[in-house]
Amino acid sequence: MNTRDLKLSSELDLDRPNPEDYLPSGSIPESHPKLRLSDLLDISPALTEAAGAIVDDSFTRCFKSNPPEPWNWNVYLFPLWCCGVVIRYGILFPVSVLVLTIGWIIFLLCYIPVHFLLKGNEKLRKRLERCLVELICSFFVASWTGVVKYHGPRPSRRPQQVFVANHTSMIDFIILEQMTAFSVIMQKHPGWVGLVQSTILESVGCIWFNRTEAKDREIVARKLRAHVQGADNNPLLIFPEGTCVNNHYTVMFKKGAFELGCTVCPIAIKYNKIFVDAFWNSRKQSFSTHLLQLMTSWAVVCDVWYLEPQTLRPGETPIEFAERVRDIITARAGLKKVPWDGYLKYSRPNPKFTERKQQIFAESVMQHLEERSKQIRR
Repeated sequence: MNTRDLKLSSELDLDRPNPEDYLPSGSIPESHPKLRLSDLLDISPALTEAAGAIVDDSFTRCFKSNPPEPWNWNVYLFPLWCCGVVIRYGILFPVSVLVLTIGWIIFLLCYIPVHFLLKGNEKLRKRLERCLVELICSFFVASWTGVVKYHGPRPSRRPQQVFVANHTSMIDFIILEQMTAFSVIMQKHPGWVGLVQSTILESVGCIWFNRTEAKDREIVARKLRAHVQGADNNPLLIFPEGTCVNNHYTVMFKKGAFELGCTVCPIAIKYNKIFVDAFWNSRKQSFSTHLLQLMTSWAVVCDVWYLEPQTLRPGETPIEFAERVRDIITARAGLKKVPWDGYLKYSRPNPKFTERKQQIFAESVMQHLEERSKQIRR
């Protein structure tokens, strides 16, 4: 080993945690010359637990985008792949931009006069704004070459009902909105998406919140209860997972939608990844980049199932009700159910929990070393 390697090794050793730091003074046995590295590594329980956490990390898998298998790996398929890139970026993408641009022009030319000139006729204004929001969502789906198949009866406006769906991307809302103008509960976003939320979508009764603000939960809960009581309000849509999941799994449903005392109508959404992965990882890409990815793909293929309405059974808690509805959606969409809270995606483990695990590991190492030392002395 040369001098450079020795220096690099010593620098790396400085960053490694020392098990002795987590033990009280005087508890460390004297080193024995016959102890080997294998003695230190023979700590099966700790290693088994660590290996199991790495192999069976079902939480991280819920929020990872799985890239498709490469198929342009030989001389026969590569020219076809190149032709596809030219068609998608040189022909389909400009057409998609043109479709979306025309859609926005038509929408704004109609929405602005309706919103400002019909304030005296609230009922007519709401009906026209609802139709216009459905129209612009249809243009969005068309710009992705969307192929969406809807199963079941179309949702209707009734009091005392709420719709819940699994969540893969913000385009879930757009796909559902083009058929029915829902009032959605959604995280407040920055940029142009936030501008659309606070202006256009505000007109259809959407409710926004910030998951980092604790007081927003109480405000949203009050708005939810008031919304489901109105007969003329748009159907209420909630994504109870609270975050985007990669359409392979479903995480725990928040109980807020299930303690309103009204009928819950499940909606199952399943994307076919043959052309593009519709999962939006908001921590790695902006929504604009996500839209660009969809618009440069061949098509967004999706199935939507409007399932049988469910009510709270006698003796059933809201949490049990939420799990029962999640089972229905998971089975219909062919997803896998995992026992995780999606909000853990936005938080770090408690430092006390990490330190306790480190202390347990250090104690197991030192105990094993002490036992080996006694065996050698005998």
